[in-house]
Amino acid sequence: MKYNLLGNTGLKVSELCLGTMTFGGKGMWTAIGTLPQDEVDALVKKSVDAGINFIDTANVYSEGLSEKMTGAAIRNLGLHRDELVIATKVRGKMGAGVNESGLSRKHILQQVDESLQRLQLDYIDLYQIHGFDPLTPLEETLAALDSVVSSGKVRYIGCSNLAAWHIMKALGISEQKQFAKFISLQAYYTIAGRDLEREIVPLLQDQKVGLMVWSPLAGGLLSGKYGRHETPENARRANFDFPPVNKEKAYDIIDVMQTIAKGKGVSVAQIALAWLLHQSVVTSVIIGAKNTTQLDDNLKATEVQLTADELAQLDEISKLAPEYPGWMIERQSADRKV
Repeated sequence: MKYNLLGNTGLKVSELCLGTMTFGGKGMWTAIGTLPQDEVDALVKKSVDAGINFIDTANVYSEGLSEKMTGAAIRNLGLHRDELVIATKVRGKMGAGVNESGLSRKHILQQVDESLQRLQLDYIDLYQIHGFDPLTPLEETLAALDSVVSSGKVRYIGCSNLAAWHIMKALGISEQKQFAKFISLQAYYTIAGRDLEREIVPLLQDQKVGLMVWSPLAGGLLSGKYGRHETPENARRANFDFPPVNKEKAYDIIDVMQTIAKGKGVSVAQIALAWLLHQSVVTSVIIGAKNTTQLDDNLKATEVQLTADELAQLDEISKLAPEYPGWMIERQSADRKV
């Protein structure tokens, strides 16, 4: 297991991060997973034993149950809290009241305390906004996040599912107001969904913001179970067809990955994860599992080395179609390259 600095900080996180969406299963989250506590403990133990020090959850996952089970696993296993980097999120609806969602100061200050209580922790390492709130001024959100950092309840702040202009505006406000800055972005990025490369990847590289990848297997589509004529009945996408993917293009990519995987004696899922681990912008890839067999397979992705030729094949089959202004910027930059 390799460890990377998270954004422009001195904090080291494992290249794989354990995701907790499969923990518990309540409400809409039953489509993702319904793991009981003993199986959660087993997944956390196997992950930590493999070198993972990074665990990501959110207050909305299974309506708070995921946070509770994550905290319980840490205690049940007797893990050293300070050796772990625990991340959670705020933004989603946590009750019926009109102020029980969003990124207002009221909601953030309430939810950070409730997350700490559910996790049974004294502090959160990385507190992330789970998305954009069009009703709350960014200044209000960032001031509230700065206060939870100043209070010691949170060590670092991050964001998730934002547009490039959202991130850049937030970084500018934090610079101007001397607030704590977003050190990371958690975003959807897979070999079958490379949209992030148009605007966000250049921003992250320029501003030295870390990237945590969610749904690296495109909601299971790149797990190796799916093909052009293969759709497992009980697989996740049969009940929860998300995130959106151009499936015909994805099947073309899977065909190439299958050939490479067969030649290496590994799974298609390991090739999909290894491709992400070979992207320099990626800090950590979030893996989730319903059982230890899936987790074992995902963990082995760190051992897969892709050759320059294999990376070129994968890039060619998965590359984005040219889009303005990207193609014009590239054309005009031709005479200014190092």
